[in-house]
Amino acid sequence: MSVVELRVPSVGESINEVTLSRWLKADGAFVNLDESLCEFESDKATLEFPSEATGKLIHVAKEGDDLAIGALVAKIDTSVSAGESVPNTPPAVAPAASTPEPTKAAEPAGTANYATGTPSPAAGKILKENDIPATAVAGTGRDGRITKEDAVKAVEAKPAAPAPKAEPAATPTPAPKASPVASFSRDTERKKMTRMRRTIAKRLVSAKNETAMLTTFNEVDLTELMALREKYQEKFVAKYGIKLGFMSLFAKACAKVLLQMPEVNAMIDGEDFVYHHFADISFAISTPNGLVVPPIRNVESLSFAEIETELKNLAGKARNGSLTLEEMSGGTFTITNGGVFGSLLSTPIINEPQSAILGMHGIKNRPVAVGDKIEIRPMMYLALSYDHRVIDGSSSVTFLVKVKELIEDPIAMLLDI
Repeated sequence: MSVVELRVPSVGESINEVTLSRWLKADGAFVNLDESLCEFESDKATLEFPSEATGKLIHVAKEGDDLAIGALVAKIDTSVSAGESVPNTPPAVAPAASTPEPTKAAEPAGTANYATGTPSPAAGKILKENDIPATAVAGTGRDGRITKEDAVKAVEAKPAAPAPKAEPAATPTPAPKASPVASFSRDTERKKMTRMRRTIAKRLVSAKNETAMLTTFNEVDLTELMALREKYQEKFVAKYGIKLGFMSLFAKACAKVLLQMPEVNAMIDGEDFVYHHFADISFAISTPNGLVVPPIRNVESLSFAEIETELKNLAGKARNGSLTLEEMSGGTFTITNGGVFGSLLSTPIINEPQSAILGMHGIKNRPVAVGDKIEIRPMMYLALSYDHRVIDGSSSVTFLVKVKELIEDPIAMLLDI
């Protein structure tokens, strides 16, 4: 017996432990080289673990186990070939030995043979139509064969079937009533947090405890932006195959202002400030396992269509769990849009080690003063949460005002003036 041990591989810098979230192959299954065996959930992403050999899989770790890098996950018996191992299949029950039919006593010659009790074709048709078994008819033909006349006599002798009794009208069965929720229920349920949810929880608490976080607010009039999208949306889709959304426009506005105000695009490293002369903007994406924030790099250099395409690609990967560690790492600034869930106002939490995050919210028609008149305009509240150790209050307010000005005058943003 030759056995290959499978251990948790290194999945990324600073990741020391993973969770075995799901086995893809059953214990005892025959697996091939490089076939995916299970899924590991790390702090940042879900990864498939491929087989390192061909043979019979032997589980060592269980689903839900937290495993350190290098821990034993499974073994593969390479001496087993395909067909020798079937997962979770009970042994086949051997068919019961057939009982030999008792040997018939030799029949006297001339008294019975193969024709005895066998209906002729015409007789067989009559018997079948009237549901009369051949064994119930005595054959008068040669060697006891059942003739047509025998079949007709059997039909005539068959007692008439009694008329079926009229059944009383069926009483409709009342539909089952939905079981009411128990009043004053005291039931509880305990469910282990996923590794991603645990990591998110730790980072959110760390951001609250380790940063001097404040939030400043403003509101933006989306009249001109919405008119721009409505005017050019059809042509944009025809040319690029994707819709022009609000996110790319806000991202482009933020990238432009971030390069003008490097302190908002900075972070703390020990006792140093690190300033970035590029805008890698992270976008908060909701998934079944929690919130992820993959970045789009160099947003300042991308077109609107490139931003929308990359954002759609990242969102798809995030929701099916196929984001790589590289796609999850980095970012100098974050945008989150709670408006898609109906949020009117919120205070987003900084995505460490970044120093600022912009929160977008729901668009609501509200009366606003425009010159000397009151008009109904599509308005959105913006929130900027920032680390006061890096960004001064005046800088945070100025940043929001500049973003507001670009959004309210998108032509100026497009013309870079």
